Amino acid sequence: MTHASNDRPVADALPGHWADRLLPQSLRPYARLARLERPVGAWLLAIPGLWAICLAQISRGGGVPDLKLMALFLAGAFIMRAAGCTFNDIVDRDFDARVMRTQARPIASGQVSVKAAAVFLAALLALGLVILLQLNALSIALGAASLALVAIYPFMKRVTYWPQFFLGLAFNWGALLGFSAGVGQIGPAALSLYAGGIFWTLAYDTIYAHQDKEDDALIGVKSSALRLGQASKQWIVLFFVAALALIDLAGVLAGAGAMFHFGVAAAAAHAGWQIVRLDTEKPATCLETFRSNRDFGLLIFTGALIASLAALP
Repeated sequence: MTHASNDRPVADALPGHWADRLLPQSLRPYARLARLERPVGAWLLAIPGLWAICLAQISRGGGVPDLKLMALFLAGAFIMRAAGCTFNDIVDRDFDARVMRTQARPIASGQVSVKAAAVFLAALLALGLVILLQLNALSIALGAASLALVAIYPFMKRVTYWPQFFLGLAFNWGALLGFSAGVGQIGPAALSLYAGGIFWTLAYDTIYAHQDKEDDALIGVKSSALRLGQASKQWIVLFFVAALALIDLAGVLAGAGAMFHFGVAAAAAHAGWQIVRLDTEKPATCLETFRSNRDFGLLIFTGALIASLAALP
């Protein structure tokens, strides 16, 4: 059930996005539940898996990474991000209604009922299962296990100042899944990549959390932005340094060549640019800086892809 009279875009949607311009009014609230007009989150979910697919290929001697596998991971990321956001909005509907940036979310604003959102969630999970079943047995088991992380994440802001850590556990699961799908096992390179991805999430989601820190403090929601306060920028630097070191180590463990390390170096320069421009007291700057992390991840992916192709005999 939708309520068309409340139809309005959310605060941090991309201006003039096609989902708000072209979809029928009855479908727009579901597009917003799926975050179609905010695609950066799906990219942040997909990218660790793309890194892993390339590094898995390098560990096998290099060459062209499995393009079908990449396509499955991309599709799966967009679907499962939509499912995770729908579940998050069901759980957080009362909080969302009390935060200025999230008041227009479909459930909090009454555009979509909880029952309709639950049906939508079930449909998304069914689509995700279809994609997961295309993978090997280990990957299917890992994919199923990731649902536990998705389920607990929305509740973490109620009990810990580090919900960003739990988001990192969930959002970087593709680093393990990509290796298991590519080589049928999880080794040290996969674990290092996963750990690096978690620190990356701590960096970018702490930046994101600074948008809501005043509202969060008023309603009793916890975040790393509130925990770190004025020291956030220094900690974000440390998170990026740890992320880059562990991601680069994953390349070493997988046997990646120089081009992978050049990609990591380019991402390090991008992280430096983020730190220079970041002003945690300006929500608009926080949002723009957060969004730029898609490019951070794609720089590493580009280096990994070229390194894999360069390893061809």
